[in-house]
Amino acid sequence: MKKLWYSLGIIGFLLAGCGSSSASTDSTSQADKASSDQVKIVAVGSTALQPLVDAAQDSFTQENSNYQISVQGGGSGTGLSQVSDGAVTIGNSDVFAEEKDGIDAKKLVDHKVAVVGMAPIVNKETGVTNVSQQELIDLFTGKITNWKELGGKDQKVTVINRANGSGTRATFEKWGLNDETPVQSQEQDSSGTVRQIVAQTPGAISYLAFSYLDETTQALSVDDVKPEEKNVADNSWKIWAYEHMYTKGKPDAAVQKFLDYMTSEDVQEGPVKDLGYLPITSMKVERDVNGEIK
Repeated sequence: MKKLWYSLGIIGFLLAGCGSSSASTDSTSQADKASSDQVKIVAVGSTALQPLVDAAQDSFTQENSNYQISVQGGGSGTGLSQVSDGAVTIGNSDVFAEEKDGIDAKKLVDHKVAVVGMAPIVNKETGVTNVSQQELIDLFTGKITNWKELGGKDQKVTVINRANGSGTRATFEKWGLNDETPVQSQEQDSSGTVRQIVAQTPGAISYLAFSYLDETTQALSVDDVKPEEKNVADNSWKIWAYEHMYTKGKPDAAVQKFLDYMTSEDVQEGPVKDLGYLPITSMKVERDVNGEIK
């Protein structure tokens, strides 16, 4: 009888072991399934931030093949309104959500991923490389109409603006023009298009994020301060903004994983610097939504 009970015990133990193994296998397969679930993220908004998010998603999806990330422009206003409506996963913006009319910032969660400087740019043939801030304001408000008034070529000043809703425009008007309203002029949605038009139009002036500056146009110094990253870091160059990636409420774990990657050392020390942005950690000052520096 003892042998019988012993045999039954062995069989029970083996069956329990099989059940445990089966449960363990099920658990593992569920984890594998979760890690391989397809994740679709749509990030829309700021064209100033677009090159950075695009570069980051490229390297991120190489390591995480189950992610499909679409990065689109349209301007900060578009990004904020669409993420607020739940139409997209992430709204990219150069401005705080609180600064945009019609946006309920309390429903959004801010994820700061970088800092971007912005600079006035001109056609390289204007003959001007430095202006005072008041001269900059006068150029954009139509008080200065010819570059010869600033010692440059005898060429008409042609203002190219970003469209209303552009975070780059809002930042430039606030910090570059002291909230003065520019003259009505040609408007463009895309930073890349602005750069091309200024490069090809004699006498043209506009503004771009540092990430779009290249040899095709001339970036202007303002009050003898050059538009350089080191001058942004200590606020010597005041035309700059945080780059925000907003989500509607707290993001789920899959979206958070990509947002965490945006602030990882790989991105902050890689694409952020390579593309002309500043890592958050490089800033020597902080600026709140009201413009207060600390």
